[in-house]
Amino acid sequence: MIAAIDFGTSNSAICVVKGDAAPVLIPVEEDRDTIPTAVFYDADVRKASFGRTAVENYQDGNEGRLLRSLKSLLGSALLDETTLIYGEAVPYRKVIAHFMLHMKNSAEEFTDRGITSVVLGRPVHFVDDDAARDQIAQDAMADIAREVGFADVQFQFEPIAAALDYEQRLTAEKLVLVIDIGGGTSDFSVIRLGPKRAKKIDRNADLLANAGIHIAGTDFDHRVSLATAMPALGLGAKGKNGKPVPVSLYYDLATWHKINFLYTREEIAHGDSLQHFIDDRKVHQRLMNVLRNREGHRIAAHVEAAKIAVAQSGETTLDLRFLQSAGDTDDAALLLTLTHAQLCDALDAQVKKIVASAEQAVRQAQLTPDAIDTLYFTGGSTGVKALRDAFAAAFPKSEIEQGDKFASVVRGLGVTASRMKLA
Repeated sequence: MIAAIDFGTSNSAICVVKGDAAPVLIPVEEDRDTIPTAVFYDADVRKASFGRTAVENYQDGNEGRLLRSLKSLLGSALLDETTLIYGEAVPYRKVIAHFMLHMKNSAEEFTDRGITSVVLGRPVHFVDDDAARDQIAQDAMADIAREVGFADVQFQFEPIAAALDYEQRLTAEKLVLVIDIGGGTSDFSVIRLGPKRAKKIDRNADLLANAGIHIAGTDFDHRVSLATAMPALGLGAKGKNGKPVPVSLYYDLATWHKINFLYTREEIAHGDSLQHFIDDRKVHQRLMNVLRNREGHRIAAHVEAAKIAVAQSGETTLDLRFLQSAGDTDDAALLLTLTHAQLCDALDAQVKKIVASAEQAVRQAQLTPDAIDTLYFTGGSTGVKALRDAFAAAFPKSEIEQGDKFASVVRGLGVTASRMKLA
């Protein structure tokens, strides 16, 4: 038996393959087959929780440490940095290992069998334009998988996995651009798919190009946060001397995997020093409430929810009134409207870069956009209408297919596992 794991920046999933049987998705959180990539270490009971339960425990006000967007640490210098858990300095790579072990244990409990082989999904680029760091990221992920008990570790590109899943239901041959946009990366593959080709083991001749860029859902959250939440905490403010407030703290506070680094004494002191740049005392007090009460992830979660709500309905309200102190009655500054137009404006530059990366993949395949039969979307961030509209404009002759946003990749990794005959 072999496992296939889609270790995602925002969400993860696992399936298992036995012999010639079809891949089976494992319920990893109650009856759900996807789980937010999140760990919460509860300081009171000294116990870890995962996924939605982790986020809920944190939002309920339990004392402890929440960590999200763990995949973003791969390929970065932060991977071997530490965070305080139960009063001890723990390397972030051990947190990733703890989450991966939870996935492995879930599969073994469901199947009642030990599993020592795994196919891991990986983005086309963990790190843009740096092959050495990209290899370091993959090696680190492989090492972590072995540390938790997977003796045999293989990799598959995530967009290729999504393509293999899509191919299972095709009745005719198509030239497909797979568009996999998740939490941390946007990945693209140009590949020939069809029922006859699906029978082949070696698909190298069918894969015409791969490309990717390290921009995706968490970067969207970052831009939306900078445009909405951070100004309510002082970003863009000017002090009595007319100098604008330094931006580094706000940029980190709007970045999922950097938030935990802001709760140190040094960063709290840094935040306190910004009172000289923020003329409105209430605004500065909100910022200090965030740092002292460790509200950064709560803000990020509200921003993410607002982004999703706008993608679904066109407009929403971002409610940050939980940041108010006594005497702060300025509700209007913390009840922020986010419209589809504002979302498009905030994400415009990033959307253009993502589409440009996809166009690069098509050029690498020595094709024109008109040659692509189908755009196949997968990944949670493909729910953003502005993004889909931009692709439709760039590839006007292509039909559009929406895959399972959260399970296409893991099912395709299962197809990869079955063909590797490791099961």
